[in-house]
Amino acid sequence: MVTDLFKKFIIPAIVLLTVFFLSQKALAICPVCTIAVGAGVGFSRWLGIDDLISGIWLGGLIVSTIIWFLNWLDKKQIRFKFDWLVISFLFYLIVITPLYFSGIIGHPFNKFCGLDKIIFGLIFGSLSFLIGFWLNNFLKKKNNGQVFFPFQKVALPILFLIITSLIFYLIISC
Repeated sequence: MVTDLFKKFIIPAIVLLTVFFLSQKALAICPVCTIAVGAGVGFSRWLGIDDLISGIWLGGLIVSTIIWFLNWLDKKQIRFKFDWLVISFLFYLIVITPLYFSGIIGHPFNKFCGLDKIIFGLIFGSLSFLIGFWLNNFLKKKNNGQVFFPFQKVALPILFLIITSLIFYLIISC
């Protein structure tokens, strides 16, 4: 009982505090984010979180990052043909490639409905985050550009990720 508590809460808290206090500003987005994503998936595996659920949140994180990056490019007035498609492809590639080569993605016994659990989760997490994002934009248009409640832009995508996670948690735990 004490070792489970230590393993699940105390050690992760120590690791997070150490990373927080010893971290420096990252100047490169791709390698640092990729390592962080891989570490996050490994850490969630260590905590016993199913790869499908981790994949859902990973998909949401990727879509959020893509949207943020496209907005940043817009502010800098950097535009090119199919920019959203190219950026999306690159961000997914940056995340999936190291997970594949490290053996986290592609294990034959880590499948759900015939697809790797992380990839399956990525698909549904990406879609659920996008639905929350689009719903926020729809609601803002209906309300003359104003949100209905504080932090709506954050709350709706997160709510959809939580709902998707709960649905798949109930499916895989039966």
